[in-house]
Amino acid sequence: MALAEKYDAKSVEEKWYSYWMENNYFHSEVDERESYTIVIPPPNVTGVLHMGHMLNNTIQDVLIRRARLNGYNACWVPGTDHASIATEAKVVAKLKEEGINKNDLTREEFLGHAWEWTHKHGGIILEQLKKLGASCDWERTAFTMDENLSASVIKVFVDLYNKGLIYRGYRMVNWDPQAKTTLSDEEVIYEEKQGGLYYLNYKIDGSEDTLTIATTRPETIMGDTAICINPNDERFTHLKGKKAIVPIANRVIPIIEDEYVDMEFGTGCLKVTPAHDPNDKVLGDKHSLEVIDIFNDNATLNAAGLHYKGKDRFVVRKEIVKELESIGALEKTETHLNKVGTSERTKAVIEPKLSDQWFLKMKDLAQPALDAVLDKEVNLVPEKFISTYRYWMENVRDWNISRQLWWGHQIPAYFYGPGKEDFVVAESREEALSLAQEKTGNDSLKDTDLTQDPDALDTWFSSWLWPMSVFNGILEPDNKEINYYYPTNDLVTAPEILFFWVARMIIAGYEYRQEKPFTNVYLTGIVRDKQRRKMSKSLGNSPDPLDLIGQYGADGIRVGMLLSSPAGNDLMFDEDLCKQGSAFVNKIFNASRLVLGWKVDTTIEQPEASVVAINWYRSKFQKALVELENNYNKYRISDALMTTYKLIWDDFCGWFLEMVKPSYGSPIDINTYQQVIAILEDNLKILHPFVPFISEEIWQQISDRSAEEALIIASWPEETSVNEDLIKEFEVAGDIISGIRTIRKEKNIPFKDTIELFVLNSEKLKTTFDTVISKLGNLSGLNYVEEKVEGALSFRVKSNEYFIPISGAIDVEEEIKKLTDELLYTEGFLKSVQKKLQNERFVNNAPEQVIATERKKEADAEAKIATLKSSLEGLRS
Repeated sequence: MALAEKYDAKSVEEKWYSYWMENNYFHSEVDERESYTIVIPPPNVTGVLHMGHMLNNTIQDVLIRRARLNGYNACWVPGTDHASIATEAKVVAKLKEEGINKNDLTREEFLGHAWEWTHKHGGIILEQLKKLGASCDWERTAFTMDENLSASVIKVFVDLYNKGLIYRGYRMVNWDPQAKTTLSDEEVIYEEKQGGLYYLNYKIDGSEDTLTIATTRPETIMGDTAICINPNDERFTHLKGKKAIVPIANRVIPIIEDEYVDMEFGTGCLKVTPAHDPNDKVLGDKHSLEVIDIFNDNATLNAAGLHYKGKDRFVVRKEIVKELESIGALEKTETHLNKVGTSERTKAVIEPKLSDQWFLKMKDLAQPALDAVLDKEVNLVPEKFISTYRYWMENVRDWNISRQLWWGHQIPAYFYGPGKEDFVVAESREEALSLAQEKTGNDSLKDTDLTQDPDALDTWFSSWLWPMSVFNGILEPDNKEINYYYPTNDLVTAPEILFFWVARMIIAGYEYRQEKPFTNVYLTGIVRDKQRRKMSKSLGNSPDPLDLIGQYGADGIRVGMLLSSPAGNDLMFDEDLCKQGSAFVNKIFNASRLVLGWKVDTTIEQPEASVVAINWYRSKFQKALVELENNYNKYRISDALMTTYKLIWDDFCGWFLEMVKPSYGSPIDINTYQQVIAILEDNLKILHPFVPFISEEIWQQISDRSAEEALIIASWPEETSVNEDLIKEFEVAGDIISGIRTIRKEKNIPFKDTIELFVLNSEKLKTTFDTVISKLGNLSGLNYVEEKVEGALSFRVKSNEYFIPISGAIDVEEEIKKLTDELLYTEGFLKSVQKKLQNERFVNNAPEQVIATERKKEADAEAKIATLKSSLEGLRS
């Protein structure tokens, strides 16, 4: 079979992806083979493919395809995450466009809209991954809100509650006023922002004296319930036991003493607002202060905000500053750099808020997961992330797992009375009623007396079970699939969710299976543009992945993404990389087309040059296999690609095919052809993980293949011995061929014209590649001599000198003049370099690398002068 004249990526990709799907190559079932398992980091169900997904999933596909070729029962589980905050926000926005307010709907009605949205948008990103070539086991596609996965989440919540690890508490939490939900500490991003430091005067009750407070949030004065001074601060001794009056509110509050106050910050006095600052809350509890919450859930002021009621907090900040100034309570304002907490999802500024929430005790749960990474039972790649992981885990805080949302897993807590403690936790409503009757001793308690907590669980509380729940390992902990596929092998994800997701999965694995969830965690970098900016839609610097695939082909994009993406380091994405990837794919295609287009003659003997070439390339290939194994084992996927790239582009296309191809219009012998085809097939096997489409296309064109012979399920090449001597000998031969080609080019000697080469073999180099040199140099003879050849041009390789007689081919006098001019220029250049190196001041002060560069210039110039003199000597004799 012959390949088409031009490679058509689109038709090839559609053809082979359909073929792989039809033959069920991606699907895995439990069998006698060793498993190799990856679970996908589930993208948000509302999401679409972006460059980070492209990088992450390309790496996963490389690993899973290589595992198949290595004979493993490879299983890559895909799926999506219900993404409570993001999805609910999108559904609310959609309803708003339709004139529907979420608050006018029942929970069931809203969830109906959410499910409708999910069914419409939920599969988009997975379909897009297919365009990339992702060979996921699509039959196993999971969703965190699937029945079994949901039941697993509820079962775990009840279990942890019964173990005393989940508790309900009235605590200061991070409140997102845009999403109107609480967030865990890890979901708050702290950013340095320029703000103001406002110096406010509070009157002392019963006198005309004032004290000055410095605050960054003047809008919160309505919630002030005390002024605090340091008891050791002599400046404020006269204030002890007195009271102050809050400006505007005109409320009298006590002046308390506590060493918590920093005497050096601001004025040394602190306004205490227990409802709106975690540290103030601690002071408030310690001194039994009143708690006044001045904010509504959307961060507008409530009735406690007096005439600012209903206005946004930042609007109030501007207006209250003007009012304070008008009444003489604002002494001055300074610019101030402050760390401000923002929501990781909505980017809204977080408000500290007192609220009843559910928490998971993390300290004891985290220890096995910390030990696993420190003891290298779970490997983080690259290892630089271990210190970050260790810091997080050693300083872990209780996890706020409740969210004030409807979309998600509803907390399985049922209230049956007026008190905060009048609740039970159960997997079902029926079980909850039974527990409530037992707890109260009231058998007449009815189902209608129960009210389920309306809050949903944090999305991460479902995804932390992902490696277990996708195999139903929570509900059926001894089923054959969880026992076979778990622990999984590799996890490929981004460093920013190392604690959000990775650490929590390890915690869950040890809690519920006493075992790690995976062995290796490959942490990719962030995809950035050439200006080192993170790619995002808002910046307009992120190309559409599907547009790129349409332009350069999926294989080209895969190569482009991986060419410069070492683990843990950011990828500076440049579209030129995709062009390079596309060019590589075309190079593979054209080289294969050349081979498959050769005519074969069974009567011709195999040339010696072909025998040598085949032995050499097989050694190069085997050396590359060793490098590949090392790179894959160390998760140097970019390096593995580069090893493959250089082998195919430089060694196979650049040298090997030139060595073995028949002369124009002539057939090739059967032995060489069959061996070249075997080599081509081995090349396709190591190429397949990176460029699955083009490799399968060529593989299938080599011969008619049955479904059992597809490349995707072929066997990885076996490692054999490497002939290092042969490889080193060719390095010399390659330089000789390059020397011949240089002289041909410089002297305009056409390749069709044969020339003669004489070798002064001072180093007694082996003659293994002489037939190859003769073929690629188109030599009429290759002769070994004992002395220099007169009337010839020469070049050097190592200590050997090579001569090409040129009498009659060029104008000798003109060539002598040309070489003389070049010699004079090179000698002048050498003197300037040597003068610089003889300058002690330069040598003592210049960087080591600069000195090394100058010494190399000196050596290169000396070698060139020797060659020029030798050539001139030959021409003049």
